[in-house]
Amino acid sequence: MAEGGGAAPLISAVFKETGRAFTIGITGPPGVGKSTLSGALVKRARQEGKSVGLILVDPSSPFSKGALLGDRIRLSDHFTDPAVFIRSMASRGHLGGIAGATGDAVMLMDAFGKDLIIVETVGVGQSEIEIAEVADTTVVCLQPGSGDSIQVLKAGIMEIADVFVVNKADHPMAAQLRREIRIMMTMLDWQGWAPALVMTQATTGEGIDELWEALWAHRAYLEESGELRAKRASAFAHEVRNLVLGRLGDVVDWAMAQAMELGLMERVADRALDPYSAAERIIANIDPKVVPTSGTRLAPRVRATVKGLYAPMEAEMAHHRGAGV
Repeated sequence: MAEGGGAAPLISAVFKETGRAFTIGITGPPGVGKSTLSGALVKRARQEGKSVGLILVDPSSPFSKGALLGDRIRLSDHFTDPAVFIRSMASRGHLGGIAGATGDAVMLMDAFGKDLIIVETVGVGQSEIEIAEVADTTVVCLQPGSGDSIQVLKAGIMEIADVFVVNKADHPMAAQLRREIRIMMTMLDWQGWAPALVMTQATTGEGIDELWEALWAHRAYLEESGELRAKRASAFAHEVRNLVLGRLGDVVDWAMAQAMELGLMERVADRALDPYSAAERIIANIDPKVVPTSGTRLAPRVRATVKGLYAPMEAEMAHHRGAGV
């Protein structure tokens, strides 16, 4: 329901029951072992009798809107555990490494009593920093031998980490990556908490106990320093802003679709009108109170589709248009 846009009544009903779970975000480049690391943390949590919720975000195709949702394959050991709830979630075009409904899913799992909630991001790299606004503790997972290791520490990833994990610690270049992270850490002025650095081998469980201790040490720091409340207030401000922008984005898409139907974009393509003037005209006609109808979002031009799938969809849509649906 939340992913389908029906989160508002749900969150309103259960919001007072939230705020008790410990939320951990795991981010890092593709192939670093985020899912395997998540599975190891679930195993460690269950050893202590804690219930766990997992949200695994996969990228969506901008054309077909589909997603593989394959991260749960690496969590097969926990499928039948009634105290572990796994939710795969498509990003649906949402930027920042998570999905638009991730925050809602976290609150719902919290309200329903999960002790620990793990959010695993898409894994797209440097722009994946929105997880820091959702999670209490953000784990940045890196792997040695992936080329220029300094590249993965740029553009915000370095600043959002509460815990660094060098996974695949048996790699010959693991010690070098650890040194490089240490060097990068000395270049920043950390206020309060300085990120922990843990070496792990998620497939064998090596280093998972140290990671577990680092996570709970950060949680204790947040509570003792009072930063937990401030961090969550900032996160909710971010959430509210996204909700406002989402509503306004729907209105803008509706206005753009109207402009397309009226030929405004053709005038821009013919150089009869410049893009800035076209934008001003659209803004002048926007009514924030308009509730857009479904299907008014701008669709990208499709270059490749699954064979035999797109043509029937186009035919059906043409039929509905002809019928006035």
